[in-house]
Amino acid sequence: MPAAAITAIVVSYDSAEVLPACLDALAREGVPAIVVDNASADDSRGIAERRGARLLANARNEGYGRANNRGVAAAATPYVLIVNPDLELKPGAAAALLAAAERYPDAGMLAPRIVEPSGRVFLQPRSLLSPPHLNRSGAMTIPEGDACLPFLSGACLLVRRALFLALGGFDPAIFLFYEDDDLCRRMRDAGHALVHVDGAEARHGRGRSSAPSPRRRFKARWHLAWSERYVAQKYGLPGPAALRTLENLAKAAGYGLLLNREKMSAHAGSAAGARAWARGETALAHEGLEASP
Repeated sequence: MPAAAITAIVVSYDSAEVLPACLDALAREGVPAIVVDNASADDSRGIAERRGARLLANARNEGYGRANNRGVAAAATPYVLIVNPDLELKPGAAAALLAAAERYPDAGMLAPRIVEPSGRVFLQPRSLLSPPHLNRSGAMTIPEGDACLPFLSGACLLVRRALFLALGGFDPAIFLFYEDDDLCRRMRDAGHALVHVDGAEARHGRGRSSAPSPRRRFKARWHLAWSERYVAQKYGLPGPAALRTLENLAKAAGYGLLLNREKMSAHAGSAAGARAWARGETALAHEGLEASP
């Protein structure tokens, strides 16, 4: 049974709107959950406790990967299921993922078929960290059955816990973005397959983990720009051209004149993250965090 082999790790950050459905779906699958809360200002912690999840409360927002690392370290089962709070497992998904892990002992991570609200099946066609011959333009062909893929979405990952810990988990230098790409790359480099399990399904809200705002849009795009440059350097890849920063500054100014705060904040955040990287600022220093995981 899944309960004996899997612990779900759910990182919450002002996720009260979506967390109940996520935890209820895990409970129906018989999967116990550890909720690592990143200092939410809403009722995320209360929801986790009322639904019987084990709560690990961070004093401040530690970021996605670092919070997941804490949750995985606290688990004791052979497998952990990393789940975004806006994701709901469909009936039988946990058992199907576990059965696939037993069928494919060389698989380091496995992911279900992730279906978006529109009904589209999400697969990641490209990644900065993928070899050029594996990058594909446009949408990927949906596999008819299980398939090995170059990357899996971090929205839902079944991971062998011992392997996750042996590889160092998510890179603790990253606060947000590219953590899953980086982990997939290290899994593949270590010789472990990444398996899409067609018989397991999950519904993903995509972007509904916390309420949007211009401030959060700025912060997200800051970290996206910073993390893109960080992982490029980490793997010896060319980073984005400097011209992109100037383009984002120009777009931020233009949207400011149009009083479009959302788009202005997004482009300003991208430019600020790129400039911070160029100055040698780390993501953790930007968030006032210590360097240790």
